[in-house]
Amino acid sequence: MNSVSVRALLIRGMLAGLVAGVAAFLVAYLLGESKVDAAIAIEEAANAGHDHAEMAPVSRALQSTAGLGTGVLLYSVALGGIAALVFCFALGRIGRFTPRVTSLLVAGGLFVTVTLVPFLKYPANPPAVGDPDTVVKRTTLYVLMIALSVLLAAAATVLGRRLAPSRGNWNASVIAVAAFVVAVGVAYAFLPSVYEVPADFPAGLIWQFRLASLAIQATLWAVFGLGFGTLAERLLVPSATHKEAVQPTS
Repeated sequence: MNSVSVRALLIRGMLAGLVAGVAAFLVAYLLGESKVDAAIAIEEAANAGHDHAEMAPVSRALQSTAGLGTGVLLYSVALGGIAALVFCFALGRIGRFTPRVTSLLVAGGLFVTVTLVPFLKYPANPPAVGDPDTVVKRTTLYVLMIALSVLLAAAATVLGRRLAPSRGNWNASVIAVAAFVVAVGVAYAFLPSVYEVPADFPAGLIWQFRLASLAIQATLWAVFGLGFGTLAERLLVPSATHKEAVQPTS
């Protein structure tokens, strides 16, 4: 793949990421913000008797609209560019798939490795949950889990490719997925767990917040996979109409 195609795909990946970010923002606003408000209300009620409470430098209304939208869109555009580069590497190397199918596979793989696997070990928590003194430790563990997940997925992909000639594509894929699951399980067992949920915090609210967080990420990757696949296929696979248009007439 030449540099012009990579540059064009990078731009399309960022554009698809932008569109996916808009969809993710809508899901975050509709599903997640009410859970955040409920958690903040619990935190404020718990701190009602403390005189040292300070007003937030940014209003809650601004945080839940412009602040949330800006953060989600910047995050989505950056992920779209990274995913486009992963697509450039994966196209033709993971099978004879069309650009659209490859885009969906890449998006699904990134959702599993970057979001789902770390989420199952260190799920998201709403405000008022977690010790402020351990935020650095929790963030470090989460980033480490993402890095391990990506590395293990890459190793599983290499394993599957090497086994394919002797075991066949299906069997090689099953073995690679099984190896990935086992390796992730080992990582789960060795990495320390973090459980700082207060005993009196509503369990239902925690799970609603976590499911909303997962829905946001699922929306982001699904919309990106579909949108980028369409853009990539239009770039890399000229349409039949275009081919007929450029053919000389007899």
